[in-house]
Amino acid sequence: MGEQKRKEAARETEFIFGKKNYKWMLIGLGVIALGFILMSGGGSDDPNVFNPDIYSWRRIRLAPAVILIGFGIEVYAILLNPNAKK
Repeated sequence: MGEQKRKEAARETEFIFGKKNYKWMLIGLGVIALGFILMSGGGSDDPNVFNPDIYSWRRIRLAPAVILIGFGIEVYAILLNPNAKK
């Protein structure tokens, strides 16, 4: 009888996150990856030559903002109720 109860409990096992949560998590990870891609580059091959492109608006302002937006999407995905009907 204990075996049957375990099988029933296994069938009724529910994941913490639903399909919507995972979809939003993947979107958030994509936005974070985009932010890191925007931040890359701007270095110099020669250590004796300074390249001012490292201080461009894209790397200093835009990329960190995109990364923070991605983290916000991740928080939303974690707090999203997967059972809510819309």
